[in-house]
Amino acid sequence: MNQTSLSLLIIEDNAQLAANIYDYLEACGHSLDAAPDGVSGLNLAATRDYDAIVLDWNLPRMDGLTVLRRLRIDEKKKVPVIMLTARDQLADKLDGFESGVDDYLVKPVALPELEIRLRSLVTRLRHAGAPEHALTVADLSFDLRTLEVTRGSRKAQLARTSRALLELLMRESPKVVTRERLQQVAWGDETPEIDLLRSHMYVLRRAIDQGSERKLLHTVSGVGYRLCALNDEP
Repeated sequence: MNQTSLSLLIIEDNAQLAANIYDYLEACGHSLDAAPDGVSGLNLAATRDYDAIVLDWNLPRMDGLTVLRRLRIDEKKKVPVIMLTARDQLADKLDGFESGVDDYLVKPVALPELEIRLRSLVTRLRHAGAPEHALTVADLSFDLRTLEVTRGSRKAQLARTSRALLELLMRESPKVVTRERLQQVAWGDETPEIDLLRSHMYVLRRAIDQGSERKLLHTVSGVGYRLCALNDEP
């Protein structure tokens, strides 16, 4: 099967795991760099262009979340990042998404799943396209050219997956968007077994609604979510 080769960076301090990931992805036709700690990983990520990054959380010299925040905020890098970690608690996932991670995998991971998730993430973002106009719902605005999200005068920092979910919700506002459709936008046909959508929606709700009297993101029990002011009806 003719598939596009990806340029990937693996930031992982476990030498055996890093070697296994490196060898498997290289055998799949991808080109790779690897870093054993956060500082060298951040340097590679900041100075080179990658299609995606696989990032461990517990790294020497600089932890994964710090790497991610500096990559997003200081270096302004929008490269998709998959967090690969043993941390499996909901609070950890939320911290990861709020810091700008695009996907989250818990160790141990099946290498074919990692490769599929990398391809799916990169392909989805490559084909996303940039619409010409900004989206607006109430005082929430999303400029799809600059990727800047603002609620009133406050800017909201969102990772790529959260932005994709927000774009769909804003385009469909005030209609209800089903969980299945949101999952399709976030992960394509490779829907994760764990309920990552709930984590993403929690992060998205905090980003756009926290500190605002009028809540815009609403859960429709058993169906999905909708984005609208309380006085709007689908």
